[in-house]
Amino acid sequence: MYHHCGYIIPEVFDQTCMHTSISEILKEKSLKPSRRSLPCLAQSQTHPINLNHFLSVPLSPEPKPDLDDLSQSISTSCSLLPPQTDLCDALLLQGKKQSDASGLLFRDGKKRIDYILVYKKSSPQVEKRCTFEKNLRAEGLMLEKEPSLTNNDIMFVKVHATWDTLCKYAEQMNIRMPFRKKCYFTDWRSKTLGRCQQIKSWLPKNPMKLDKEALPDLEETDCYTAPFSRARMHHFTINNRETFFSNSTRSRIVHHVLQRTKYEDGKSKMGINRLLGNNTYEAAFPPHEGGYKSGHPIKTHGAQNQRHLLYERWARWGIWYKYQPLDLIRRYFGEKIGLYFAWLGWYTGMLIPAALVGVFVFLYGLFTMDSSQVSKEICEANTTIMCPMCEESCKPWTLSDSCVFAKVTRLFDNGGTVFFAIFMAIWATVFLEFWKRRRAELTYDWDLIDWEEEEEELRPQFEAKYSGVERVNPISGKPEPFQPFSDKLSRLMVSVSGIFFMISLVLTAVFAVVVFRLIAMEKFASFNWDFIQKNWQFATSGTGVCINFMMIMSLNVVYEKVAYLLTNLEHPRTESEWENSFALKMFLFQFVNLNSSTFYIAFFLGRFAGRPGSYNKLFNRWRLEECHPSGCLIDLCLQMGVIMFFKQIWNNFMELGYPLLQNWWSRRKMKKGGGGGGGGQNVENKTQLPQWDKDWNLQPMNAHGLVDEYLEMVLQFGFTTIFVAAFPLAPLLALLNNIIEIRLDAYKFVTQWRRPMPARATDIGIWHGILEGIGVLAVITNAFVIAITSDYIPRFVYAFKYGPCADKRCLQGYMNSSLSVFDMWELKNSSEFRYCRYRDYRAPPWSTMPYEFTLQFWHVLAARLAFIIVFEHLVFGIKSFIAYLIPDMPKDLCDRMRREKYLMQEMMYEAELEHLQKERKKNGRRYHHEWP
Repeated sequence: MYHHCGYIIPEVFDQTCMHTSISEILKEKSLKPSRRSLPCLAQSQTHPINLNHFLSVPLSPEPKPDLDDLSQSISTSCSLLPPQTDLCDALLLQGKKQSDASGLLFRDGKKRIDYILVYKKSSPQVEKRCTFEKNLRAEGLMLEKEPSLTNNDIMFVKVHATWDTLCKYAEQMNIRMPFRKKCYFTDWRSKTLGRCQQIKSWLPKNPMKLDKEALPDLEETDCYTAPFSRARMHHFTINNRETFFSNSTRSRIVHHVLQRTKYEDGKSKMGINRLLGNNTYEAAFPPHEGGYKSGHPIKTHGAQNQRHLLYERWARWGIWYKYQPLDLIRRYFGEKIGLYFAWLGWYTGMLIPAALVGVFVFLYGLFTMDSSQVSKEICEANTTIMCPMCEESCKPWTLSDSCVFAKVTRLFDNGGTVFFAIFMAIWATVFLEFWKRRRAELTYDWDLIDWEEEEEELRPQFEAKYSGVERVNPISGKPEPFQPFSDKLSRLMVSVSGIFFMISLVLTAVFAVVVFRLIAMEKFASFNWDFIQKNWQFATSGTGVCINFMMIMSLNVVYEKVAYLLTNLEHPRTESEWENSFALKMFLFQFVNLNSSTFYIAFFLGRFAGRPGSYNKLFNRWRLEECHPSGCLIDLCLQMGVIMFFKQIWNNFMELGYPLLQNWWSRRKMKKGGGGGGGGQNVENKTQLPQWDKDWNLQPMNAHGLVDEYLEMVLQFGFTTIFVAAFPLAPLLALLNNIIEIRLDAYKFVTQWRRPMPARATDIGIWHGILEGIGVLAVITNAFVIAITSDYIPRFVYAFKYGPCADKRCLQGYMNSSLSVFDMWELKNSSEFRYCRYRDYRAPPWSTMPYEFTLQFWHVLAARLAFIIVFEHLVFGIKSFIAYLIPDMPKDLCDRMRREKYLMQEMMYEAELEHLQKERKKNGRRYHHEWP
């Protein structure tokens, strides 16, 4: 014999295990449904009908040998052996013959696998793993081990939660379970709605709607729910213990236990996350419910499992135009992921009217491009000599050389720009207000109303860090760990300092891009190739945007790591606080990184360049960049278009292309039998692998959950709204990207990622506040873009004040009015031209006050300031009025919630009264029982 982990293991373990007696046949008594549970009998099933014969325990199973005791004894004893022992592998492989083919159950064919733990047998962390698994069994979890078929060094630990454990933690976690069938009352609204439904049935079928017949799992449980309580277990509709708790609920309970189980003596020595961090375990995840593909059509043979149903009705690219099965997504992945896809679908649908209006504004500029008075004057200005763009090797050039540049500017700087900016500001408000209503409906349908008011659990890391300092919770009245204010303030100050340091790093990178543009401007303006010399503006802007994009993507990796470290330094109290803090830092970093160069082009480019003969220079070396005679808006448009287009392509590749490459490489290693260096069997057909082996070869979900997914869409929302006056095609690009994004994310969640831990949530968290902040910033930014960046206000002032045809308000002579004159002979050069023109409102050199600002400059400046004030007050007033008109929750939904609350109280009273009457009748005496 030898000692291992505190246990005595005999050398003849194989004989001991093989002579273990098989337990007698178990006959489980059928659970007779009560009268009130009958209406919910059909809804209590959580698996497709064709899977119930092996995914759930029948109410009256046929007598058959039960190998539960043998499997459990093998698994328990094997966990006590050294990791190098091959005896367990042989026993477990022999026991796999009794296992189900799908890999969703224990070897006895009855116990459902709720979670999978993966570790390497060569890992030195044996003591921690033994202690952890021992404590898991003490908590009521059952464990069973299986070796990997693709890697001899990998061992899987299958975790199953017993009924008593599920009930215990469901009560602690306040999980709501079915109580009674819902009762509906009819009024004039419901009658009117019924007539409308009859009329609607006569209309043609909406092709975007999902076929209800093909989605049997979308039939939701039509029952009231209440927080589970073991004392009131008789109130709940428990028709089958194996299907009462759904798979996602079971996984959530097991994850809760894993997070709070100790592996060593000590305050902070607990939780599966720490074991994953010190390589005790390689991975921990709930298993997928089988494969996502089938050899038979789903219409004729039905869905094999919920994963297969999600793939066929959601993740396939061929149904990109269909609505999403949100109820099925929520049931499989949890409410948190379901809310993300609900928000993404709502945002995509709201982009349709914005994209249409943006296309109309762009087409208006396209059709009026040749008829524009400003473009005509620029293209016909063959005798207008412009000042050189650099002072050394550049020569004067004619204004007509920039004809193409002026026509392209007309596409985005036209009369429809102001209307579109106002429309998008109102659109953002309508989007957010109607999302509140949509979110309220989902919260009611998914039974999350009361969960909003429940106290969130503390993070295990917070409990371990501050377990020595306690205070009484003002809500529950129980003592809990507490973070002192001084400690919290000091950590917050360090975090804020880190944020400002990273933002300063971004501004430094933007300054480097500005210097590059100044150098490139001089080189392109004096280039020997005539094509580059004539289009130096495009060349400078294009190369500057590409360099800026590469710097943005390279800095994003640094920002993510810094944000993660700063958030952990703060020690947030709950999981939602951690996510909100991390999301805010990531948004600040990436928003500044992505938009700082855009803000420079919009509001600083060409504003401080000076004039000929008195140019402002950076470091007394490089002359500051000027705007084109037709404005700086085209530079802003080019910046937005390039960054938005290439960033979406990069994000889509990293979200789907990178996991596809990684999974392909894993399959390639499996076929060779390498399995990551540990050897293993040569598996020719992937379908022969059990489900845990298949899931292990998939990629894990992002370490930060849905933060990256939300961040990508919120940054896109900022691009769509903040500078939309300069780029009206932004909503169209966002719409096309989101149509792809929905199916890409769906395909990634269903096929390429391991199943994430189902989590509950009632809203999208801090992202809603960030979206509202972006909406306010968009109004201010668009007002400044129209007033300062574009030439809308100068043209408006000229048409009403200085134009030759004031009654008709024409722009004839506008270009000549917007260009000032400079005497090049003042520079004592040998130019053949004495006078050149430049973009500004200054007096000519022959005036009494040469090169001073003219009266027209002050009129334009006053008009710009007035426009900003009027535009902001008008748009903010409209936004506030719309927000007042649209309530956050529909009135009929409020009535249903109040009605349901009243009925729940009545039903709870009736159910308890019925239970007391049964107990009194059973005991034959008066029965006194307090309300639990």
